[in-house]
Amino acid sequence: MLEFKAIPRKWGNSIGITFPNEIVENGKIKTKKEVRILIIEKNVNQKTIFGSLKLKESTQEIKDDMRNNWEPAH
Repeated sequence: MLEFKAIPRKWGNSIGITFPNEIVENGKIKTKKEVRILIIEKNVNQKTIFGSLKLKESTQEIKDDMRNNWEPAH
C-alpha cells in the first residue's frame, strides 16, 4: 500500500489530485488506468482552500453574457 497526502484542487468543473512522481513510479500508475482511492477523513473546509466569491449573477449568466458579446480578434 502506498500513502501520501494531497490537497484537492479545482480542475474545470471537477476536483483533481496530483500524484507525486515517486507514488506514480512505485505504484506503477498509468494514465487511463483505474486506481482505487481510500478517503480516510474529510474535515477540510473548502472555502478555506478555494475561497468564496459572491456574485450578483450566476456563473452561467456570466458565461452566457460573455459568449453573446464575444468578438473575434482582428
